[in-house]
Amino acid sequence: MIYRIYLVDDDKFLLDLYAVKFKNSGHDVYSFASGEELLAALHKADTKDPDAILVDLIMPGMGGFEAIEEIRKENLIPHTKIIILSNQGQDSDIERAKQLAADGYIVKASAIPSEVLAETVRTIEAAPE
Repeated sequence: MIYRIYLVDDDKFLLDLYAVKFKNSGHDVYSFASGEELLAALHKADTKDPDAILVDLIMPGMGGFEAIEEIRKENLIPHTKIIILSNQGQDSDIERAKQLAADGYIVKASAIPSEVLAETVRTIEAAPE
């Protein structure tokens, strides 16, 4: 199955690294350097909803939590899986992710790109709760 994946991270090296991994597995990948860029893309009427968004938390301007809050408030992509991909692994961050109904949480330092890919596909394919 081919999935549409949105990657959001201000670290260009990591953005490119994950994009290549997903593309080499046959997925359609779109990269964004900020929460603002992500929201602008989601507001376009002709944009097909992604199957999953992997979003970093700490970015200049609008961070990941703020972007997710805006997505939830506007009900922009109700069927898209939102996965946090961050180096922030504190309990308070994980709890906030749960409060925002994030579908997954991956700590970058603990997962190699192939594990991120596998977890993303697992999350997309998981039966709705």
